[in-house]
Amino acid sequence: MNPTPTQQLPLLEAVCRRGVLVATSVRYWRGCKRLSPEDLGLDPAHVSERLIQLGHKRLIPRDALQAFALIESRVQSTVESASFPFLGGIGRFVPNPRLGELKEKLDRLHEEFRSATLDFVAGYGPLRENAMAEWREAARHLNGSAERLILTIEQSFPPAGEIARRFAFETRLFQIAAPESFQLEAAETLAQSEAADDRRRIAEDATRRLQSDLDGFIRESVTSLREETARLAGEVLATISGSENGVHQRTLNRLSAFIDSFRSLNFAGDQQLENTLEKFRRDLLTRSAEDYRTEPGAAATLTEGLNRLRETAVQLARGDARDIVSRFGQLGGRRLAAVG
Repeated sequence: MNPTPTQQLPLLEAVCRRGVLVATSVRYWRGCKRLSPEDLGLDPAHVSERLIQLGHKRLIPRDALQAFALIESRVQSTVESASFPFLGGIGRFVPNPRLGELKEKLDRLHEEFRSATLDFVAGYGPLRENAMAEWREAARHLNGSAERLILTIEQSFPPAGEIARRFAFETRLFQIAAPESFQLEAAETLAQSEAADDRRRIAEDATRRLQSDLDGFIRESVTSLREETARLAGEVLATISGSENGVHQRTLNRLSAFIDSFRSLNFAGDQQLENTLEKFRRDLLTRSAEDYRTEPGAAATLTEGLNRLRETAVQLARGDARDIVSRFGQLGGRRLAAVG
């Protein structure tokens, strides 16, 4: 028998309790204009794409917007390091232990963005004039099409009073919810009943698909952490092998920081790998780098431990996370039973 929608909700309930979705948007004026053949006084029918490429051209120097590009890149990196892609990219799922740190970092980046925007808006007038002077100089070599090009470029610059509207930094936190309740009012007309039946069927189908999507999301999140563990172990092994001075303290610190990060991202409860990592920390990260460089056989012990860690993570990544998904959903089930 197929599970009913109310039986399928525990998995969703558990997801909602263990984290939130975050969506960030960094928007700024890109300072580009897509030129067409007409902008240069050319007949499109006689322009060979093999010889002439127009496309997007910069209205202002690249470095004028470099601060915004850097902030945008840091925002993306910050969010990705603290979250998992959720259901095809509608947002990023942030486990609760990472939410506070993520919000603090995004708040700092938001303040940097605000400061950069104020500086850019304040200097926009002179920047525009300098850029137009460069364009006029460049347009001198276009003969009869120069006036048309300059007019196109001038019209491509936003008015000074509107430029600030082209900049925005937004962070939104939200949670997914089950489809609309299936319960009906006690008294209904026939038409209302038929409409409610249609709505019920649609909601039941949506719930089934949501259940499948959540199952896949949890499996993918578990696999990604396992793969990241294997990748890190491999990178550290390569670092140690390629170092003339043996083990460095920053290498050990990197391993310790990764284990802390894993614990905060392990919302699905991959206890097997978490226990493996904690054992690795107890057995191999209580020594200093100097100990590994000076004590006989110590470096070999670390290398062996890293190889075992990598092999375990690879084996787990290739396995099935069905048991983790099953245990994960039980949390929501217990809560629903308690309040039912």
